[in-house]
Amino acid sequence: MQVSQELTDRLLRWVHAAEYRPSKPKQIATHLKLDLDEYRELRRVIKQLVLEGRLIYGGNHLVVAAAAVGGASDSIRGKFRRAMGGGFGFVRPSSGGTGVNDDVPEDIFVPPGSTGGAMEGDLVEVEISPGRKGGVEGVVIAVIQRERRQFTGTFRTKAIAPETGPYQDNRQSSANDELPEGPVVYLDGVHFDAPVSVGDVRGLPLVDDDKVFVEIVDFPDDNGQGGEAVILERLGSSKNPAIDTLSIMRQYGLPNEFPQAVLDEARVRADEFDEDVLPEGRKDLTDLLTITIDPFDARDFDDAISLQREDGRWRLWVHIADVSHFVHVGGAIDVEARLRATSVYLPDRVIPMIPEIISNHLASLQPERRRLVKTVEIEMLDDLTITHTEVHNAVIRSDKRFNYEQIDQYLSARETFAGDWGEPVCQLIDHMYELAMKIRKQRFKDGSLSMDMPDIKLDLDRAGKVKGAHLVEHTESHQIIEEFMLAGNQAVASWLDKLDLNFLHRIHAPPERRKLRMLTAFVKDLGLGIDHVESRFEIQAVLDKVAGTPLENAVNFAVLKSMNKAVYGPHREGHYALDMEHYCHFTSPIRRYPDLSVHRLVQKLLDKKSTPDESFAELVKLGHECSDAERNAAQAERELIELKLLHFLKKKVGEKLEAVISRVFADGLHARCTKLPVDGFIPITTLPGDKYRFERNGQMLIGFKDGNRFRLGDQLTVRVDKVDLQDRQLYLTVVKNHSASRPGEPSRTETNSRKPNYKTKRKNDRREKKKKRRR
Repeated sequence: MQVSQELTDRLLRWVHAAEYRPSKPKQIATHLKLDLDEYRELRRVIKQLVLEGRLIYGGNHLVVAAAAVGGASDSIRGKFRRAMGGGFGFVRPSSGGTGVNDDVPEDIFVPPGSTGGAMEGDLVEVEISPGRKGGVEGVVIAVIQRERRQFTGTFRTKAIAPETGPYQDNRQSSANDELPEGPVVYLDGVHFDAPVSVGDVRGLPLVDDDKVFVEIVDFPDDNGQGGEAVILERLGSSKNPAIDTLSIMRQYGLPNEFPQAVLDEARVRADEFDEDVLPEGRKDLTDLLTITIDPFDARDFDDAISLQREDGRWRLWVHIADVSHFVHVGGAIDVEARLRATSVYLPDRVIPMIPEIISNHLASLQPERRRLVKTVEIEMLDDLTITHTEVHNAVIRSDKRFNYEQIDQYLSARETFAGDWGEPVCQLIDHMYELAMKIRKQRFKDGSLSMDMPDIKLDLDRAGKVKGAHLVEHTESHQIIEEFMLAGNQAVASWLDKLDLNFLHRIHAPPERRKLRMLTAFVKDLGLGIDHVESRFEIQAVLDKVAGTPLENAVNFAVLKSMNKAVYGPHREGHYALDMEHYCHFTSPIRRYPDLSVHRLVQKLLDKKSTPDESFAELVKLGHECSDAERNAAQAERELIELKLLHFLKKKVGEKLEAVISRVFADGLHARCTKLPVDGFIPITTLPGDKYRFERNGQMLIGFKDGNRFRLGDQLTVRVDKVDLQDRQLYLTVVKNHSASRPGEPSRTETNSRKPNYKTKRKNDRREKKKKRRR
């Protein structure tokens, strides 16, 4: 659950102030000078902070700082992360920079047998005590909030003994465990080897190895015992290649089809629309040269661009499909769109937010078709000073549709396309490139960050099976459209903020100081020569330094981890990464409900409504709904890609791949394969025989034998050893560490490396002398 960062900070500063006395929420609201809507938000923030253990409800519902009550230093709450091997895990404390438990390290080690049945992402309470090897370690004494309760799994009429082998220690049961009797389900994506009992299957036509959807009613303990679930649905045979997508859709609650009432209303809208009749009050821009640029396999086309260069200034038109014209407030389409909140793009299908009759037809900016748009018109000087912005209800007719690949080809060989496309279109693209690159250069000069992780695109055959994968390149054609969409979003947000209206901003709060300190330590450990990473400029300097190197993926991930997640809300907190004070999402109303809500506010302003905006409290609620739906969709997309890649790699067990170490943990390494962009885990137990220790300084695992050093960015040859579809994990084994074997290669963090073993060195010298004498 997302909370207002600004209100959270104000609340915690007051609660931890020396003059604070335990108070009720209303008294706190009075002190903080909050209005009614903000008071409601305050109550929600307090509830979440209590859940996280950062605040406590005392007697008579008084709010007390966790540090103010006994025992706060001995127990703490945080998110649990289970290690890939060995049955242990880590807890990241919820409190950060608030004065509570500041002496607790970033991650609390939880040894085997002390995890209390906690699963990945659960909010837990741990009791901390001095560790046996220094530092602290914890015991999970309570699971406060489960990350999820519904899972997919594989049905069996009878439990079978778990497999044994080199990876057995990655699970929490053994072949000697007492297995449940009767029908069971082996859960997908969990660490428990033992199944959960499902008891009554309600006469469902189930056979062994069917995929099912279940809800856990009794979670297994650390020994994998006691788990019980209820079957909600039979999904189908696990041999069906389409079952992966259906499983993920059920797991993340993604809808299948639109309700009939929604489809009926969409058909009514289609019957009402006549593209030959110009609606009253709309600006006719059909004679304006207009093009669209999208991915070659794009599933919706909701933005188009026009641009003119005149008298030493630029006039840019950003045309966005007017979805609000077809989706009426409170109608069946609107209710369903708000429930979905976002379109979901899976490898083999799209789950649209609104019916295809609208998204792929009425609101699709197809070439040579008259389409309704909301157009943001921006005038700017050569120095990029904006002199005028205006938003119109308009009608356009796109002249030509391009994909990114075509534009990239044109930019590398302009003369090749002039004959086919014509001089006006080529000149438009030239002007678009010139202006976009100018805006982009200035944006980064002013402090904007470039830290997007590249998307993984699956290559599918005609049957929908994976035949490979690649990273999506963010080329100049992508950048052209990105800059113009950012300009449109910023222009609309600036206009609405100037009118002092409530609307959904796209908020990206500045990173917490604690996280920036951690990022600084991480960067210093890598020996990059950068000692401070606090400002946007310093962060960008780090990103620029590792660009194109083996460290790029790992450092980009570390920077992203240090950032807050971008969310939706009515709060005017700006966008940190973009360095924009005014920002919202306006340019994708086909696939994002927040954009649609902003379009409706714009329409009310154009209609000159006296009270166009919604209440702050209503928008807070809508922002939370949309942020949660966006996060859920992203997780579903990510997990399905991983699952399909694992199926593909199942046939490649034993094959060798090139990889780069992308993350280092005490229990092993994560490596990103280079030709096939997939991450695998290398357990520490499979590294060359040695006793390894984790060195945070330098981000490496070091053994005592020469050459047994594995650090972030090392280039490896690995072997695919195991693909665990139930655990959804790829296991790799190191064949060769090319970085460690380079003769004379200096360490990036030589001062952090272990001291040489002089006894071993003397023994080796004596052996060499004996060999020489024998010769």
